[in-house]
Amino acid sequence: IEAAGLLVETDDHVHSVGHCYRCHTVIEPWLSDQWFVDMKPLAEPAIKAVEDGRVVFHPRRWENVYYHWMHNIRDWCISRQLWWGHRIPVFYCDACGEMTASEVDVTVCPSCGAAQIRQDEDVLDTWFSSQLWPFATLGWPEQTPEVAYYYPTSVLSTARDILFLWVARMVMSGMYFMDGEIPFKDVIIHPTVFNAEGKRMSKSLGTGVDPLDLMEHYGADGMRFGLMLQVTGVQDLRFSEEKLVSSRNFANKIWNASRFVLMNLDGYEPGEVEPATVADRWILSRLADLSARVDEGLDCYEFGEVSRRLYDFFWSEYCDWYIELAKGRLQSGDAQQRLAVQRVLVFVLDQALRLLHPMMPFVTEEIWRRLPLDQPTSTLMAAAWPDSSALSAFADEGAERSVTRLIEIVTGVRGVRARYQLPPKQLVDLHVKTAGDSETNWLETEFAQMSRLAGVGSFSAATDMAKPQHAATVIASGMEVY
Repeated sequence: IEAAGLLVETDDHVHSVGHCYRCHTVIEPWLSDQWFVDMKPLAEPAIKAVEDGRVVFHPRRWENVYYHWMHNIRDWCISRQLWWGHRIPVFYCDACGEMTASEVDVTVCPSCGAAQIRQDEDVLDTWFSSQLWPFATLGWPEQTPEVAYYYPTSVLSTARDILFLWVARMVMSGMYFMDGEIPFKDVIIHPTVFNAEGKRMSKSLGTGVDPLDLMEHYGADGMRFGLMLQVTGVQDLRFSEEKLVSSRNFANKIWNASRFVLMNLDGYEPGEVEPATVADRWILSRLADLSARVDEGLDCYEFGEVSRRLYDFFWSEYCDWYIELAKGRLQSGDAQQRLAVQRVLVFVLDQALRLLHPMMPFVTEEIWRRLPLDQPTSTLMAAAWPDSSALSAFADEGAERSVTRLIEIVTGVRGVRARYQLPPKQLVDLHVKTAGDSETNWLETEFAQMSRLAGVGSFSAATDMAKPQHAATVIASGMEVY
């Protein structure tokens, strides 16, 4: 064209060119015969299985992605030109051109009797083989005891990027080959973990972390629990070692609190838990609430929320508050009071360790074996899971309101002391504006705890209490404390 003088101009055009994901060279299109599977008949029952709740996604929003792919499904090319994989079980006769699909090797043409037989050289797509996992690993197509016992399974945990490549295809193949029975009930789409800069963790990119190094620094429990603390309702998370530091400190906190309990069990005798004080009723009520919330969270696979509830209960309610509230009776010299609080301390620690065990198995096992328990098993891993319905008998809203008010006052007074840098031995006087006699009576009942925990020397209360000049103010459950 150029030689004939017919070329007007030459321009460069930017367009999409396929590249190999391994060697990054340009891919040249090459038409060839391939094997395909008609997917629409397989997709219809798999869609219905999710619509009627037989298969449930966690979080539920991934059902919309599943539906989008399944409703727009296309035929699946299942043949691959690779060296490794399940070879396609199709045989060709070079004499007459007959094509035969067979589960066993064909040596003679069933049409003409010739022996010039060759098997298709292609292999099945990796995901075609992987979709058979829920039942092929159990001995299928034979009706083995393992198939009868283990299929269908319960839970599949996986990443979002293979939801269609693997999960949807397992549902389709399971229902097709196993007489319409789903392969699993629940599908957990776990979050993708990015590094602190928001980059995907990858060995080739050097953006990953070595879990062995993390365990060396923070312990296996610290790493495990620290990862779960970072899981939120948002799908992805940025990995932070600071969370592992807090989890390691959490393990130390549990260990030290447990050691304190074990060091104060002189004269302890196992027996029924009988709450003798408001503080006893409060911690047992909080334990009942924790057990119910943990059960609910685990049933919904909300592991991040469960880990945070366990953290708050152990660190704040049991260690920071109940143990402090219990010290007075442990040191009182009253044997009956001492035994009552010992039993509550041991019972709550025992039940809470059981709830925490799936997330921090090592430290909880070590502590639990040291508790003076009369149990049919010597290992926490085989101990009975706390019965939330039985523990609900300890629920006590009144005790929770009372101790919550006490915590607010003590925390407020401690904050004022810290703000004005008062020495620990200097007592402070409280002037409280109350709503009536019931609040005044409550102050009288809890004064000993306020005095010991916040350094309170005295208090006065009235419904018309005026704020003294230069006094700081603390608001606690509707009461004004000066």
